[in-house]
Amino acid sequence: MNSLLDTLALFLTPGLGVRGWQKLIDVYADPAVVLNTDPAKIRKQVRGVNDKVIAALDKDALRKAAEEELNRAEKQGIGILSQQDEAYPELLRTIYDPPILLYVKGNPSLLRSPCIGMVGARAASVYGQRIAGDLAKRLSLRGMTVVSGLALGIDAAAHKGALNGSRATIGVLGCGLDIIYPRQNSSLYEEIEGCGAIVSEYRLGSQPEAFRFPARNRIISGLSLGVVVVEAAKRSGSLITAGLALDQGREVFAIPGRIDSCKSEGTHRLLQEGAKLVHTVEDILEELPYNVPADNTSSLPKGKAEVQLTEEEEKLFTFLDVYPQTIDEITIRSGIMVQKVNELLLLLELKGVVESIAGGKYQKKG
Repeated sequence: MNSLLDTLALFLTPGLGVRGWQKLIDVYADPAVVLNTDPAKIRKQVRGVNDKVIAALDKDALRKAAEEELNRAEKQGIGILSQQDEAYPELLRTIYDPPILLYVKGNPSLLRSPCIGMVGARAASVYGQRIAGDLAKRLSLRGMTVVSGLALGIDAAAHKGALNGSRATIGVLGCGLDIIYPRQNSSLYEEIEGCGAIVSEYRLGSQPEAFRFPARNRIISGLSLGVVVVEAAKRSGSLITAGLALDQGREVFAIPGRIDSCKSEGTHRLLQEGAKLVHTVEDILEELPYNVPADNTSSLPKGKAEVQLTEEEEKLFTFLDVYPQTIDEITIRSGIMVQKVNELLLLLELKGVVESIAGGKYQKKG
């Protein structure tokens, strides 16, 4: 406990980041030693640490702050792991700048399970969200823990997909664990907290400021054996995560999208640069250093081949796509009267092979 208290005390030093921390530890090896060393001596012996940071190394004040932080965390059911803790994820410990501490809410054992990261656009398309959800569900049913950033769009779809599968998922926040961001995901936060895990490297009360999210991304990739990018624009945080994954020696996978969609520009660029194209779950699992359980097809959603269609339904189905189309577009493509198209679409929807989405559009399901 004293070791964690000293680590947390040094961690709470105003202005001290991961790199400044490492410079102090390189010289003194232990947080307790740093706290018990005269700041004037530290100033002479350690290069590259801001004078204001060194001046703030008041051991009594910092230890008091650490005790208060531990009490706040305990009251909220939050654990705090240092790099010396056996529960600290081994894979994350090996990256260039691992988090000094990990705040964990939920099931900490998931941090050491085989993980796959899944990231993508916040303003995701219906197609992207559907693919992310289905892929995450199938990966979770094959023993993988799905890691994402609890943002809107692809992140939320990935978490929901995993919750619909084995329920093993980890949300990595760019703020303190006592802050739910974005607020729209509050119910998702609570569901993950109940059966998965939510983690952050930031002290309680840390606001979701923009600079925290690129740093958060290295934890998503650092926890994972590989990262799947579902949708990403030309310049996006998802591409940052993919770059970090490559730097960390992780596998990078990308989902192809429409060539005329700006949301697919980033993923297509990744494919051009050597990311593996994902068509099925097996495309991911075969690249990971993990013994994957055999596929249990009874646990997976039923496909169209298992659904009996009439001749008319089959004919219309061939003119549908995984991309949304309006009834007018379907009518023109199929040459079927609009009244009949409406009737057949309803029947196909009831059989679970077609779904309607906003704007009066229809698409194949899966």
